[in-house]
Amino acid sequence: MSNYALILAGGSGTRFWPLSRNARPKQLLDLFGSGTLLCQAIERLSGIVPAENIFILTNHLQEAEVRRQAVSLPAENIVAEPTRRDTAPAVALGIGLIAARDPQANMIIIPSDALITNAPAFRELAADALSLAGRENALITIGIKPTWPCPSYGYIERAGKLEDAALSHNCYEVVRFREKPDTATAEQYLASGNFSWNAGMFIWNVAHVRSQLSAHSPELADFINRLTATDELPAFITDEFPKLTPISIDFALLEKADRVLNFEATFDWDDVGSWISVGKYLEDKGNANSTNTPVSTVDASGNIVFSTSGKHVALVGVDDLIVVDTGDALLVARRDAADNIKKVVADLPDKLI
Repeated sequence: MSNYALILAGGSGTRFWPLSRNARPKQLLDLFGSGTLLCQAIERLSGIVPAENIFILTNHLQEAEVRRQAVSLPAENIVAEPTRRDTAPAVALGIGLIAARDPQANMIIIPSDALITNAPAFRELAADALSLAGRENALITIGIKPTWPCPSYGYIERAGKLEDAALSHNCYEVVRFREKPDTATAEQYLASGNFSWNAGMFIWNVAHVRSQLSAHSPELADFINRLTATDELPAFITDEFPKLTPISIDFALLEKADRVLNFEATFDWDDVGSWISVGKYLEDKGNANSTNTPVSTVDASGNIVFSTSGKHVALVGVDDLIVVDTGDALLVARRDAADNIKKVVADLPDKLI
């Protein structure tokens, strides 16, 4: 009962337009026919964190849909940020909410928008990390073993292995956090074998992280102290949260912390960053065409087709396209332009955003 969780469920709905919208970004979509990423994140915590100890932090645009999907959680555990302030203020708000319940809690922070299919392996590692947080004065991260020299992720550099007979998984001391590198540097990280991708998953004891914030980020520490003392929580969040400096939790705390540890994930992980990522999980119709809807093809290859209506799609003489049909909108894009989909959203009518 001393284990708590904070699920970060904000963000915008631009990369997966037209399926995603501001009120329904990636984590609120059922992209793979196995439930939304948010619902999967909640279920993944089953057995290690009681439902009454799971908090979700979202924003006002998505609050209604988050509440609809997270009906298994107490209503008061779903909190909407009054404005966006990056991950450090969001995490501080989560720490404060949990500290007000249990000042000695151990907590895990996870994003809501990653795909993890091996939930049992996640639970085993998370339970190990939460147990360690209760007996080590350290901030703990879960990293992902790099599979290619990705320049889009932050990296965690590891040193020696932690000797703890109670652990079931390997855990390492952290040397430093590295920002998104160029490809050549990422190749060096991959070759060294002692780097993990930073997946934004953190575990710590609430009392310890508050002491670290007091030492390295007093603005956030003060915010938490005042939050835990207030009798007017909604009004306090509305008034005081927007005043916090927008900064990432990596910059505000983890890169300055006295001691950080790292578990390398033993489970699969995909941040599902674009329609190209989704295509890997759709049905293969041959010639590298992937789809969730009936298709007919002639001289067509490398296409991704997604439809919410089950509409039959015919592809003739086209290669490497992304085609997404949602009834009220149709996207046709080249695969190599997937990162530019978010740019078109700025020119769309409000009803489609």
